[in-house]
Amino acid sequence: MTSEEATDSFQTQQHNDKGDSTENTTQTMSLPIRLISTVVRGFGRGSSDLGIPTANLSREACNTDNFDDLPCGIYWGFCRIGEPQSESPTATTAATSNDDDENKSSDTTYLGKVYKTAVSIGYNPTYGNEKKTVEPHLIASATDERRHASSCGETVLMDFYDQPIRLSVVGHLRPELPFEGLDKLIEAIKKDICDAERLCDSTDDITLGENAWVVSS
Repeated sequence: MTSEEATDSFQTQQHNDKGDSTENTTQTMSLPIRLISTVVRGFGRGSSDLGIPTANLSREACNTDNFDDLPCGIYWGFCRIGEPQSESPTATTAATSNDDDENKSSDTTYLGKVYKTAVSIGYNPTYGNEKKTVEPHLIASATDERRHASSCGETVLMDFYDQPIRLSVVGHLRPELPFEGLDKLIEAIKKDICDAERLCDSTDDITLGENAWVVSS
């Protein structure tokens, strides 16, 4: 998949107000999608069940009036928690940084940095949520000690509730799907994370432009 393909129209399942899939219904939307919100508490499943923590976007604080119209699926993109740093690195730069600050476990070192991101938009069909959520998983750089700190070997940053969040949903990876058991779900998400890391390294105008937008104030 190229980031040029990410701007094409794509097909996604619609849901009724109980979160059930509705057959033979399609929605068309163009990517990238730019979202600004604050981080709120979710169900806690990402950390406790899966070992893949996510930042949940507040519906009420989000810059879109059409939160429920956001297309369901799994995506890749870029994310920043907190206000921008004075010389904030891009996600590509951060991914190759060996600075000591990048390796610290302080609960504020992630603030203002741009992270590659795997994003879930939808109802988490394995769990059957009733309300749509937007949940980015921030991917630390390969040199960061937090990159493989979770129970399943993925990134763990500290809690960032009530912090501002800036998210660019750049490209579509796959539809959201129900899985038979958590092991299958974790396996799929880990592949999503690998795909997101690779695609975020693209150097086309769309990818670079969205990275720059996330860096900006």
